[in-house]
Amino acid sequence: METMLDNLAIKGVPAASGIAIGRPWVYQPHAARVERRSISDVAAELARLAAAKQTAKQQLAELQQKTLAEIGEQEAAIFEAHQMFLEDPELDKAIHQRIESQQICAEAAVEDAIEHAAAELAALEDEYFQARAVDLRDVGRRLIQLLLGVDTQLKGFPDEPVIVFAEDLTPSDTVQFDRSRLLALVTIQGGPTSHTAILANSMGIPAVVSAPLELAQAKAAALAIVDGRNGEVIFAPSEAKLAEMHSQQAAWLAQRAAAQTRSHEAAITTDGHQVEVVANIGNVQDAQQGLEYGAEGVGLFRTEFLFLDRHSMPTEDEQTAAYGAIFEVLRGKPVVVRTLDIGGDKSVDYLGFKTEANPFLGWRAIRMMSERPDLLLSQFRALLRAGVDTDLRIMVPMVSRLTEVEQARGLLRVAQEELASEGTPFCQTLQFGIMIEVPSAVLVAEHIAPLVDFFSIGTNDLTQYTMAVDRTNERVVNIASPFHPSVLRLIKLTIDAAHAQGKWVGVCGEFAGNPLAVPLLLGMGLDEFSMSPVSVPVVKDLIRRFSLEEAQDIASRALRLPKSEAVQTYLQSVVSAKQ
Repeated sequence: METMLDNLAIKGVPAASGIAIGRPWVYQPHAARVERRSISDVAAELARLAAAKQTAKQQLAELQQKTLAEIGEQEAAIFEAHQMFLEDPELDKAIHQRIESQQICAEAAVEDAIEHAAAELAALEDEYFQARAVDLRDVGRRLIQLLLGVDTQLKGFPDEPVIVFAEDLTPSDTVQFDRSRLLALVTIQGGPTSHTAILANSMGIPAVVSAPLELAQAKAAALAIVDGRNGEVIFAPSEAKLAEMHSQQAAWLAQRAAAQTRSHEAAITTDGHQVEVVANIGNVQDAQQGLEYGAEGVGLFRTEFLFLDRHSMPTEDEQTAAYGAIFEVLRGKPVVVRTLDIGGDKSVDYLGFKTEANPFLGWRAIRMMSERPDLLLSQFRALLRAGVDTDLRIMVPMVSRLTEVEQARGLLRVAQEELASEGTPFCQTLQFGIMIEVPSAVLVAEHIAPLVDFFSIGTNDLTQYTMAVDRTNERVVNIASPFHPSVLRLIKLTIDAAHAQGKWVGVCGEFAGNPLAVPLLLGMGLDEFSMSPVSVPVVKDLIRRFSLEEAQDIASRALRLPKSEAVQTYLQSVVSAKQ
């Protein structure tokens, strides 16, 4: 079998940059099998559940402290969030109802309730919330193991440094591995915004996710290379390949150290052109982490967390307090807030969603405004109230027509007029923009630009809608590449249309944090790069290595190439020459 693996290269999705070389080790955790037992003593079953929850809280508190001591405060907050899942009254109610009404055992009730809630999160189009479904299932697995008496501690980790291969990894799995012997992580499932990817980044460990491999291949190989920069996994590398990657590994480590020391300096090209490098966030902890890594503000603040896992819409005061907590952390730095972006893919009963055949193409985001203007009006009011003395920028997602921009602007004006007439203080320096995610919006961008202050390109969805690919379908996900010439041309059209009207443009998809994309986007004229906080230092460092003129030439050449593979190969040579 070893000869069949010689120099076998597999391409997954990069999740944490870096290069690792070492022996593969396959992690296959014990899967607790839940039997749907009927019970007669409901009180006793609820007592079992309460005891398991108490133990789970203690374990999570210990994991939080371990992570705080070994990795960092922001990473430890992952397990604080896990404890909050355990204390969520809505989830607790759902589990109790199943035990009481269906008279089933606690482990079956937990499995049902957790899976129902996690499936709702996983169905959301935003990868950030899909990743939170993994966290919720991690909590559910812990509870079920405790209820069944299964040991939750990791056993059998090798005594030598290894590259861990797994079907998928939860945060609990990841932090149990001995860091001194952990070289890299490779998973068949998972996404680049998962907490496992975040932990790998924070630990300085390369990671590749969505790798189309079989665990049997990892078991059979004596040596593997993981390149977290481009998502490549190589089994049984040749001597020449091994020497090449050892050299690249040394260069990468030196570059990373240099980038971190200058992470709080501005991103200015060699010929004096400055761009903004900011972070994508979803909560206070993300905002704090962004500042720690040198982000100059926030380019995407997701607000969906306020509307999920509840039976009624959050009040305006609740929203104001939540937004205010984020703004306080940022201390006046610019923050771009995305208004509510959920639709028929999410079962939110109080919003009255109906089942749709194609929810990602259906009644969602800005399209809901025609029937539920109260949602956006309430959010506008809360953001304006919380945004006093803040560099606030609001953008609406899923815009496909000029009419939607006009309607959103009209509703924003209503919110401003209402607050003014009430004598309520609100943000007076607001910038209003839209997300460019739908090709139709790109093609009328010249007409939209006069109505907004900025565009923010969501490359994940723009790629999906341009190439007609469902990013959640693993059989076609590799077709969807933001490096495809069609997507690149749409990005360039957007930037040109905005600049012609004196408006700025950002990219808030993870494409902005991809080192290969940095000179390309810089040369296209991008004004703002928004990404995962951990990517900020490296992106800033890369920007400083190019002149604007050089980047413009790179973009011009890349835009003439016919295939995404050709674009990536060319950009790899360009970036490698700078490292």
